[in-house]
Amino acid sequence: MEAEVTQKVPEVLCEAAGQEDVAGTDQASFADGESTSAQSATVSNGEESEEGKEMVEVKIIWNKNKYDLKIPLDGTGAKLKEKIHTLTGLPPAMQKVMYKGLLPEDKTLREIKVTNGAKIMVVGSTINDVLAVNTPKEVIQQEVKAEENKKEPLCRQKQHRKVLDKGKPEDVMPSVKGAKERLPTVPLSGMYNKSGGKVRLTFKLEQDQLWIGTKERTEKIPMGSIKNVVTEPIEGHEDYHMMAFQLGPTEASQYWVYWVPAQFVDAIKDTVLGKWQYF
Repeated sequence: MEAEVTQKVPEVLCEAAGQEDVAGTDQASFADGESTSAQSATVSNGEESEEGKEMVEVKIIWNKNKYDLKIPLDGTGAKLKEKIHTLTGLPPAMQKVMYKGLLPEDKTLREIKVTNGAKIMVVGSTINDVLAVNTPKEVIQQEVKAEENKKEPLCRQKQHRKVLDKGKPEDVMPSVKGAKERLPTVPLSGMYNKSGGKVRLTFKLEQDQLWIGTKERTEKIPMGSIKNVVTEPIEGHEDYHMMAFQLGPTEASQYWVYWVPAQFVDAIKDTVLGKWQYF
């Protein structure tokens, strides 16, 4: 009898173990089900589905890094900034996004004619970089503006009259008074500098530089080093402006350019300085 009992004990133990295995499997399956369900819930609570929307593939270039991005063609510039934030960690408010000039936030990529393979340049600084700057551009601009208000019109000042009296250059680019246009894809040329020599402006957005070219040489100026841009319509030729790029802390560092077509003035200021003044 004892032998029979001894033989049956392993069977009971095995059966119990089998039940535990089944229970463990059921619990694991239930847990997996919960995990899968939770994961599905996380996905469903994500961004708005882009399924069925017409997409465009672009290349984002920021801080010498390149990112491939696929985004709905009917998405706005503001939506693009959110995507760039996800890619780079650069907050939208700190971004200066450029595609044929400063990219408007309220227009769609379709409206501004973004095409597949387009390169979109992003310029922006981190919070730490911003706080490290000693002299904010906003302060400098306010001081310059206050000083300008005390003076006579720039175009009447002797130092500028000697250039303006040469008359409008024959090869200067055509102007459109009262219009606002994006920067052209070619350099702005045919203008004079302070010495009366010919000068051209090339905006190298991918390098965040302004190239100031003369017959003798080309100066490559980082846009971040330009403290302010001063402009004033030329009397009698209001469809053209005289413009100064302030390259240092004082007016002595201003580089003057004359006969800038009026339709590009706002685009130049937006491209060089941006629409926010946090530097």
